[in-house]
Amino acid sequence: MNIQFIDNLKNRGIISQITDEKFLQNLLLKKNFSLYCGFDPTADSLHLGHLLPLMCLKRFQNIGCKPIILLGGATSLIGDPSFKEGERILNLHKDIEQWTEKICSQIKKFLNFNCGENSAIIINNYHWFKNINILKFLRDIGKYFSVNQMINKESVKKRFFRKDKGISFTEFSYSLLQAYDFTYVYKNYNVMLQIGGSDQWGNITAGIDLTYRFYKKKVLGLTIPLLTKSDGKKFGKTEEGNIWIDKEKTTPYSFYQFWINTSDTDVYKFMKLFTFIDIHKIQEMEKKNDVYTLKKAKEKLANEMTRIVHGEKILSFVRKISKILFTDSLYQLKEKDFENLIKNGIPTINLFNNLDLQQTLIHCQFISSRTQAKNLIKSNAISINSKKINNINYIFNNHDKIFNRFTLLCRGKKKYCLIQWI
Repeated sequence: MNIQFIDNLKNRGIISQITDEKFLQNLLLKKNFSLYCGFDPTADSLHLGHLLPLMCLKRFQNIGCKPIILLGGATSLIGDPSFKEGERILNLHKDIEQWTEKICSQIKKFLNFNCGENSAIIINNYHWFKNINILKFLRDIGKYFSVNQMINKESVKKRFFRKDKGISFTEFSYSLLQAYDFTYVYKNYNVMLQIGGSDQWGNITAGIDLTYRFYKKKVLGLTIPLLTKSDGKKFGKTEEGNIWIDKEKTTPYSFYQFWINTSDTDVYKFMKLFTFIDIHKIQEMEKKNDVYTLKKAKEKLANEMTRIVHGEKILSFVRKISKILFTDSLYQLKEKDFENLIKNGIPTINLFNNLDLQQTLIHCQFISSRTQAKNLIKSNAISINSKKINNINYIFNNHDKIFNRFTLLCRGKKKYCLIQWI
């Protein structure tokens, strides 16, 4: 069964590299074990780029392994230079503490923390790094690292030969800290496997080497592909920026629409990577690949991901709103629905009365100038409460206010903004 587990991960496209696949298969056959993945809290929310490693941890937990989340309270003070163009801005400790607290609560949605021996746990590397003496660290850990090898790692190599954007000793030392993390969790939590993005391969193998030097024990690494969309753009980003897990930063409606708008060429790939839908069912849909099946696949993907991240209740609301918005049934909504729309739905702004349409389009961030606003209005691309407006001098009036409070502005077919008049 557990050998099939590795094959399933491969078939889903989840595995990029494994340091020793045969050893991992033997581990899975003999007993269940602990594995970990590190997340540096460098913002106040996880984003879509974090979902794949979290889903991978969940898959291991589902077969009886114990997932450990290592939050980088210490390493996020340094900054990982891997494949970064320039020096990271150093974060303040108080900010990292606040972000860590928020991220902890988000992670608890994805893993089971109360299921016996394989219950997930969260640890923070600040707890063991804060008391390490610099001389002891350099003597006991630094002596095992060859600067020659570190310089030649692909993840940082380019930075050494750029006069304008070199690499500081602070960032250069990051791989030592992450390597020691692996050694520490092996000793204290009996961790046998680290997973991470493919950009972490060098840091993971450094940890494997250090653990062997310390304890003469073999541990493993598994990397997950860094995703791009079929058009080559970075996965998890839109024109507006990252898609966040925090519903205050990315509304559940926007989150749902991100998945609904997945391209035809990406939808089955993302279903395999992110969902727990049986792979044979996905492959059956992929073989059909007609217009109807593609539409259903995108709906299924959006439903599954929104349910996982935001829960059944919010998914139900988002689906209801989506149906109404795309069938011009706006006036079916109750006042309470509009209030929920502010919390969980489309982007919302508060505006004063008697604004003209051009200025409102700028406030809604549909465009950045009145000239662009005029062109949009002339091209019949703007709707107010599902009604097309092509008057460039239009001024909002009381007839535009649903429940005397709300107006729905739309650009094209997909970009919405809810106005709450104050």
